[in-house]
Amino acid sequence: MKKSMLLKAALGDIPCDLVIKNGKIIDVFNGDIVEQDLGIYNGYIVGIGDYTGKNEIDIKGKYISPAFIDAHIHIESTMLTPLEFAKVVIKHGTHAVICDPHEIANVMGIKGIELFIKMSENLHVEFYFMAPSCVPATNMETSGASIKSEHIEYLYKKYPDKILGLAEVMNFPGVIFQDKDIWEKLAISRGKIIDGHCPMLSGKELNAYILAGPKSDHECTTKPEVEEKLKRGMYIFARNGSTEKNLPAIIPVVNQKNVRNFCLVTDDRHPKELIQKGHMDYNIKEAIKHGADPIWAIQMATINPAHYYNLNDIGIISPGYKANFVIINDLFELDVEDVYINGTSASKLKWEKINIPMKNSINAKIDENSIKIKDVKLKKVHVIGIKKDEIITEHLILPIEDVIIKQDNCYVPNVNNDILKLVVIERHKNSGNIGIGFVKGFGIKKGAVASTIAHDSHNIICAGSNDDDILFAVELISKTGGGLVVVKDKEVLGHLPLPLAGLISNRPAEEVMQLEEQINFAAKQLGDTITNPFMYLSFLALPVIPHLKLTDMGLVDVDKFSFISLFEG
Repeated sequence: MKKSMLLKAALGDIPCDLVIKNGKIIDVFNGDIVEQDLGIYNGYIVGIGDYTGKNEIDIKGKYISPAFIDAHIHIESTMLTPLEFAKVVIKHGTHAVICDPHEIANVMGIKGIELFIKMSENLHVEFYFMAPSCVPATNMETSGASIKSEHIEYLYKKYPDKILGLAEVMNFPGVIFQDKDIWEKLAISRGKIIDGHCPMLSGKELNAYILAGPKSDHECTTKPEVEEKLKRGMYIFARNGSTEKNLPAIIPVVNQKNVRNFCLVTDDRHPKELIQKGHMDYNIKEAIKHGADPIWAIQMATINPAHYYNLNDIGIISPGYKANFVIINDLFELDVEDVYINGTSASKLKWEKINIPMKNSINAKIDENSIKIKDVKLKKVHVIGIKKDEIITEHLILPIEDVIIKQDNCYVPNVNNDILKLVVIERHKNSGNIGIGFVKGFGIKKGAVASTIAHDSHNIICAGSNDDDILFAVELISKTGGGLVVVKDKEVLGHLPLPLAGLISNRPAEEVMQLEEQINFAAKQLGDTITNPFMYLSFLALPVIPHLKLTDMGLVDVDKFSFISLFEG
């Protein structure tokens, strides 16, 4: 299509393909509302003004917003294929996502990243990617693969339009202390977008981290943290996922002067929330609920991420931009009534099924002796404490009688004090590595929950009241190629299989949601008292998030970035 035809349509010399009449266009440039027609030709916006078209739609005073962008998400954490994810979120007004594929990269390496890129091609949602910076996240866990600087350089050269830059640099101690590997990746990424990940970093260490290249952060949890990072020029990604609900603490900082430095993100969201609550539309509603001006909230999910990631043809309603927009009924209710992708209503789009190779990625061994605790003579135990709506954990040091009790010549967790045994089993290389610890906060009284989603190396993680159920759950996951499982007295109460890398289902989104509901209900039958127990479980092995975590190599004091003994004193 010659540009002259677009110009003719813009000038009104020829009719547009589509004209949206009597709409209130949200001008994200100026934070204003424009009441004029919207002209579309060949999938692009050609003008705002008085236009005629081959097809004209009168929306009777409803609002027209740019379609939404998620500035940071791990698609693997939805447990859906890119196709199934796209089919869900497009109904909620999302047309573009910036993905960090480090979950699948930790299992399958560069092959996993390229598989994900291939799986996301030719979908009506635009998938952009950031090259994973920390695979593995640290040297304190065993991953299935390693992404080196040469791999990142390869991705930049092979996929220049898909790979936008370097994904969240989680190893902030490595940045500050000039780790050779991370600094090579930063050097290769000069001139590209570099995303940050630096929870609670402050002062001179924050200065050093920003100096090295990262310019965003999605780990802020307090107002002072947001304010300091804003003053240092960082983009703040206000996160509202299935577990990490940091948005309420962040939105009060937003004002007319600084709104351009905020983006809304999900990071991790499970299918039930995606389907029933929404995606970016839900996050915009939550931002408004917590005090954001509605147009500011929309800016944080449109123009702001588009500008940050240098996406120059989306996120704005203006001539020359793709005709990706959302019809919404009200600026506060924000119910999505229709979505247009390249000028076509999403209700008319067709989806092609993609064949995905499935292979059992579990390679682990465990027996009853490898997780037993015997002959403890010390008096205190380091325990991981769960915090509601946070992936930050508490580092508890409790008297031994509060944590474990002796039973049949070995020790079992004191479930009456809300304690479970936690184990992490290396599942990539069959090394036999098993980390053993304790966790407080699930509320489970009997049975076990286990998963192959364990950020970021995705070893098998299991929390249980007794060794028999822990072993049974781990063996089931190993046989079935990964997934989420709930067991009690060696009976399966719930099972969500994830055959692709132990992370992703090959089923339709609605089926995955139903299975997710079943396993969450099954966990409640064990006594679980928290929402999304598997999401909390998945972050207990991530040794870059304070304060205490467990990997296949042992218990990690994240503040000291070192292993510690389970018992002391």
